[in-house]
This record gives sequence, C-alpha cells and structure tokens, in this order.
Amino acid sequence: MTDYVLHHLGPLDVPHLRPRRVRVYVPPRDRHGASPVLYVFDGQNVFDDEASYAGGWHLHNTARSLGKKHGRAPVIVGIDHGGDARIEELSPWAGERGGRTDALLDWLTGTLAPRIRHEFRVSGEPRDVGIGGSSMGGLAALYAHFRNPETFGLVMSMSPSLFMGRGKLFEFIASKSKPWTSRIYLDAGALEAGGSMLRAAQRLAGELRARGWDDGSLRFVESKRGTHSEKHWRRRAPGAMTFLYVPGAARAPGAARKKR
Repeated sequence: MTDYVLHHLGPLDVPHLRPRRVRVYVPPRDRHGASPVLYVFDGQNVFDDEASYAGGWHLHNTARSLGKKHGRAPVIVGIDHGGDARIEELSPWAGERGGRTDALLDWLTGTLAPRIRHEFRVSGEPRDVGIGGSSMGGLAALYAHFRNPETFGLVMSMSPSLFMGRGKLFEFIASKSKPWTSRIYLDAGALEAGGSMLRAAQRLAGELRARGWDDGSLRFVESKRGTHSEKHWRRRAPGAMTFLYVPGAARAPGAARKKR
C-alpha cells in the first residue's frame, strides 16, 4: 500500500493527438490560498515505480518534504506521453519526426491547466506555475516556457535533447524576449551521449547568463557521473524543485554547479 493519494484523470481527449491519462498529487497544505503547481511530461515516470519501465521519480516524496521543511510545495501534475508518438509530441519542429508540441501545449494551457486550477485550487500566476521533464520532456519544457511565458514562469529541464531539430531551440530562445518571470533549472550528465548533451547544456546556460539570467533565476547543474537515466533524474529532482519553489533556500554562486 502507498501512503499517498493520486488523483487519476482521463483518458482525456487531446485535439489532434491521442487521449491520455493525467495523475495529480496534492501535498498537505494550508486551507487558505492557492498552491503552486508543476506540470511534468512523461507522467508515467513522475511518481512510483510501477508505471515506469525504469523506476519513478517519486516527486510526491519531494513535494511532501518541501512542504514540511519550507511550508511551500507544488501540486504535481504528471501528463502521460503518447506512447510511440512521444517524440512527435515533444519535438516542436516538423521533420522526420516531430512538430506536434504546439498541439499538446494548446491543450495543456487551454483545457488542462484551467481544469487543474478549478479542481485542485492551484495558482495561475506564472511565478507559481512550472513545467518540467527530462530528455525530450526537458526540451519541450524549455520550449513551453518561451512559447507561453504568461502561463509557465518556472522550468525544470533535466538532460534536455537540445540537438533535436538541429538545435533550433537555441534560435527559438534567442528570438524571444526574456520573460518577466523566469526561473530555470537546467542540468545534464557528463556521461550522456559521449558528453555532447552536457556541452549543449553548457552552451545554453552560457547564452542565458549573457542575456541576464543570474544565480537567482538560473540553476545549472553539471553531473560528473550522470547518465541518461531515471535514476539520476530522480536524484537531482529534489534540488531542482527546491530551487524553483523555495527561492533562496538552495542558492549557490557561479554559473554552474558540479555534482556527482
């Protein structure tokens, strides 16, 4: 038996895409006021191990711990991926595979987020609303922030697949103004894709720093032994969520942090 409750929604219809399930965890909270919220792609991996082929991230434990320690924790919304259409949905640019992220985000911002606000009493303020994921989900999370900054002010991008679309995300971000509310957690492991994933993340962190992101708005973690795996994302998730939802609680100087 589990000692927490997940609310299961769906399968929900998504225009132009496959229906999908959504899992919602509401941490213990004060009766007054709206909670922050974190939407996470690849919802099968967000909570326990059973739904994930490689082990879950256990974000419910992280949220519960944040609430106990800091009195502030987000509602976690895990959005299942579309099976074998996952890459198409999480890659924003059309090509051999991809180009359907806009349809997913239109549904998320226009249908799912309003429902979550209404049913689970979460905030709609960008400074309280995060979007996150790993690998392709990390790419889609960054894209969502710069595409819809009026909705998503916080980003948890773990090992993002920045090479997709021949690096078009760099051009996309460069073409956008710095969102008025922007707090970005970014990481990558040195053992991912022969080091190329870390080098791409280093480039992105450098470009964001050059445009004004500072220690309070950007946390970049280099994992020296990090691999492209749920195990390593699970280990880094608590630090990521603390940075995003408890400003000042885990701030470190410098453009990057190194982690084993």
